[in-house]
This record gives sequence, structure tokens and C-alpha cells, in this order.
Amino acid sequence: MESLEMNTLSQLFEALLGLGVEPKELTFLQCSVRGVIVFALTIVMVRLSTKRSLAEKSAFDAVLVVIIGSMLARAINGSAPFFPTLGSGFVLVLLHRLLGLAAYYSHAFGIAVKGAPAVLVENGRLQHKNMLWNHISEHDLEEDMRLEAKTEDLSKIKAARVERSGDISFIKVSE
Repeated sequence: MESLEMNTLSQLFEALLGLGVEPKELTFLQCSVRGVIVFALTIVMVRLSTKRSLAEKSAFDAVLVVIIGSMLARAINGSAPFFPTLGSGFVLVLLHRLLGLAAYYSHAFGIAVKGAPAVLVENGRLQHKNMLWNHISEHDLEEDMRLEAKTEDLSKIKAARVERSGDISFIKVSE
């Protein structure tokens, strides 16, 4: 009797999720149920991940967000197996956490996966090589100076760096 109930429950679950059905044959209800499950599990994944990953503070964090989004969308539309895709999402979140932990303990590894800041201005002088390498024009820097440092005068900037996040930080000359 218990086996019959389990079999019936399994069949109901398969029908509700459209397991084993071609993607083009999934119904609105099946895609909706898949979406609700993926949404709930994605919240769990995000909670297991770090708060920084959502802020996309570096390419390292942005990669996780892009891949997870792409992968989980496939679980909803049926173009990838449902449960293995969800499991893979958890594996990627775990990998992100482990690599983040390794970057915490190893500065060199952190630079390899997250990047390094670069000096753009030093004592009021532009560092053109670093600006070129980071694709930051003088106009880009001037815009950020106005918005962040509240000045247009380069001589008032002791240092400016493009940070690992891509943001530009400014340290003004003491007055």
C-alpha cells in the first residue's frame, strides 16, 4: 500500500513538473510550478552565497550571478534536466564560497580571481598607462572626480584608484 502511495505521489510530481517532457510540450502550469521552485531554491542559494555576490563587486561575483541566472532559467523552461540543474546551481554557489575563502587567506589568489586595484592619479598626475590598461579615459576620470570627489581640479587629488569592483576611489590632498 505504501509503495502504491509513493508511486502515485511520484507520478503526480512528475506530471506537475513535466519531468521527461520535451520543453515545447511544457504547459503554463508546469513552467509556473518550476519557476516557483527555482525561485525558492535560488533564494536559498543566494543566502548560502555571500552578500557581496549580489552586489557584483568584482568580475568574480558577477560571473556567479550570470551563470546561475542562465542555468536556472534552463531548469524553468525545460531545456535542461530539472533536478541536476538545481543541484549544479548549489555546486556553483559552494564553489564561489570556497574560492572566496581561498582569496581571503591568499592575497595572490585573491588578485587572480578578483583582480587588483590600479593607481590612476598620483599626486595630481595622471597615470596614463594604468588608465589605458583599465580602459578609463580622462573624460571618464573627470566625470567620476566631479561625482565622487566633488572637484574638477586634478591637483586636489592625492590618489585615485580603480578598485577591484571597477569603482574609482579618490583621496584628496589635505587642506
